[in-house]
Amino acid sequence: MKKTLAVILSAAMAVSCMGFTAFAEDASGDADYVIATDTVFKPFEYTDESGEFVGIDVDLLAAIAKDQGFTYKLNSLGWDSAIAACQAGQADGMIAGASITDERKQSGWMFSDGYYMATQSMFTSEKSDITGFDDLKGKTVGAKTGTQGAAYAESLKDQYGFTITYYEDSPTMYQAVLGGQAVAGFEDTPIMAASIQDGELALKIVEGTENDGAPYGFAVFNKDEQELLDKFNAGLKDIVADGTYEKIIAKYLGDDAAASAAAAFETEGTTEGATE
Repeated sequence: MKKTLAVILSAAMAVSCMGFTAFAEDASGDADYVIATDTVFKPFEYTDESGEFVGIDVDLLAAIAKDQGFTYKLNSLGWDSAIAACQAGQADGMIAGASITDERKQSGWMFSDGYYMATQSMFTSEKSDITGFDDLKGKTVGAKTGTQGAAYAESLKDQYGFTITYYEDSPTMYQAVLGGQAVAGFEDTPIMAASIQDGELALKIVEGTENDGAPYGFAVFNKDEQELLDKFNAGLKDIVADGTYEKIIAKYLGDDAAASAAAAFETEGTTEGATE
């Protein structure tokens, strides 16, 4: 019998309640920055079997901080709380697989250069007979509040005649689809693929539902944090150049994904964010 989401949900709640923090280098002293992140967003940020906070975002931030010579405290707060902490001045920046979009820029987000190109897709249960958007008419789908997956679903709902139920985290959305409360869900493709594989979930990504996507970026919400953005961008370029970036992506997504991600930096304009 396949594993349920109970362990995943319990871990997510435990981490959230603890206000989990991770430190770069010397944790005993005062950190230069406080960085907020999500709680459950594998493989970009999550807790491993030993309880350590790991993931692509975690490793990239550590490598960039080392390259640029700054320290930080990483607070795992969940998506909405991470945004709120930055907006309230309780955190200096946020790294949580945040897609760079015009809507977010217009609402006050200030982004670094993109560090990973991500698409969004629709997923269903393994036994579902849904093969595309045309099969969603009159049905309910799930989406995670405030994400690009939700934005993708919203862009399609009128055309295909479905309704959306919003969830605060990915595991709850997955459980809703598995339990039949929603016939499908919308999620970032690499997150969904990793969750299905590692969690042994009886879910599948529906072929042909992937959008064009957008790059993930490090974000700040205060113009006074421009220096932090500049450091992130400079460090990102350095770790791409010396091969560290590709090694980090390969660690979590495999060599093919790493090669594709690194190649994106060779195409002019594909990783440029907005720092104004």
